[in-house]
Amino acid sequence: MYVALLVLFGLGVLTVGYLLYGGFAANILGVDPKRETPAKRLYDGRDFVPAKNWLVLFGHHFASIAGAGPIVGPTLALIFWGWLPALLWVLLGSVFMGGFHDLGSLVVSLRNNATSISENSRRYISERARVVFSLFVWFALVLIVAVFAHYAATSYTKDPHIVWPSLGLIPVAVLFGLLTYRFGVNPVLSTLLALFLMLLLIPLGEVFPVALSYPVWMIVLFAYAYVASLVPVQLLLQPRDYLSAYLLVGGMVLMLIGSLTSGKHLNVPAVSTGTSAPFPFVPFLFVTIACGAISGFHSLIASGTTARQLPSERYARRIGYGGMLMEGALALLVIASVGSLATGLSASDPIGTFGRGVSNLTPFLGKYGGYFAILVLNAFILTTLDTATRIARYITEELFGVRNVYLSSALVIAVAVLIIAGGQAGKLWTVFGAANQLLAALSLLVITGYLLKTRKNPLPALLPAVFMLIITLSALAYQIAHMLTSERPNYVALTFAAVLFLLGVYVGGEALYRWTLGRKEAALRS
Repeated sequence: MYVALLVLFGLGVLTVGYLLYGGFAANILGVDPKRETPAKRLYDGRDFVPAKNWLVLFGHHFASIAGAGPIVGPTLALIFWGWLPALLWVLLGSVFMGGFHDLGSLVVSLRNNATSISENSRRYISERARVVFSLFVWFALVLIVAVFAHYAATSYTKDPHIVWPSLGLIPVAVLFGLLTYRFGVNPVLSTLLALFLMLLLIPLGEVFPVALSYPVWMIVLFAYAYVASLVPVQLLLQPRDYLSAYLLVGGMVLMLIGSLTSGKHLNVPAVSTGTSAPFPFVPFLFVTIACGAISGFHSLIASGTTARQLPSERYARRIGYGGMLMEGALALLVIASVGSLATGLSASDPIGTFGRGVSNLTPFLGKYGGYFAILVLNAFILTTLDTATRIARYITEELFGVRNVYLSSALVIAVAVLIIAGGQAGKLWTVFGAANQLLAALSLLVITGYLLKTRKNPLPALLPAVFMLIITLSALAYQIAHMLTSERPNYVALTFAAVLFLLGVYVGGEALYRWTLGRKEAALRS
């Protein structure tokens, strides 16, 4: 099968999904452009800051939700089970589950002063559910910070040439933020200047590679995540993610051009027996492809930072539902790129495999195809890293009552450092995937509660919630059993998997009890 046909079919499905199901989702969730958003009503100059332009916020949102998930996940799924299962889950999952999940998380947060999805579980499930949900989110975020810092440090150690183009984006973003917000420079002019400086960073990286050891890079990345989680959003978070989005969209455009013009065929089998997979097809296809179809981390971005920066609800569907489908498109292009490889597929090196796939699909870029692909990936690992730290700070303040922002961020980083110190961070991806998808199930339960309270049809949220709850709890249970019987158990992964499993079971059970038996008991007492 031609790569071009696969890409055109997938983009067609995503476009129709946005127009039809996206409109249905916005209507049933009650998106109202006339409502004043929390970003304007609760403006504080640090976290509640309306974006100057919706595209700036879309850039932040898309850059934050993308990360390594829609690249590493589809690459591994393709290697293990073939391109057809990966394609079907990406398309169906993003249209009918992921898009509704993301937009629903955003709307629920907007209706409650931009509070987090875990905080809102108190309103739509129970107070006990809020505490347990918050603990689950906190553990999941710390896991994300540790895992993504590990991947970034590993890539910088292996290829020192990408350091300047990746980390150099930070001062460029600060300059853009100052020009736009402090000095009132036209955003178009600021963008053009920033993009020009970003291009200069590429040859700078070629000429001056930065070779440091893995431990040093971990120190640098954790220090960056700590500082970035405290800096006002308009000075770093918004502009950095906005500019990073140009990198990702640029990479997607290049992959699209390559898909349509290279004449490549899919060389990976449509369906594989999965003999090379470490885990069975069901349920692990659905947790291996995390962010490309549905991702609980998106609910934290939507309710943690995006809701505090949205200037008007007229942009909610574009950013919430549209951002998820854009990520589905990225996963689609990853499937096309990696699927075009006849050799060089490596489950132990998914980032390198992705780079080789992009290079194979874009011969017009020469040796820079794979280099640019890995550069783009690292830029988005950074956005996930510091955004996750910032949101974990919010959760720390809400859950533990730590009002000192410096201390709350320090606690998050300290636990992530302990995970890395265990020396097994590279083996935590499957636990991350299952935890991420379980978080999506729990967030969908909160959205279900919101729909029930507002007397709307809950099934668009409830059905995906039940499906993801069964899938992810099964995956975690399998992993726990597998690690317990292993000759050399990964105790860090085992501990996190067990804690997340128990917390997930409790929140899921509490929600279903409150909506069924709990209501009947309350009716009998009255």
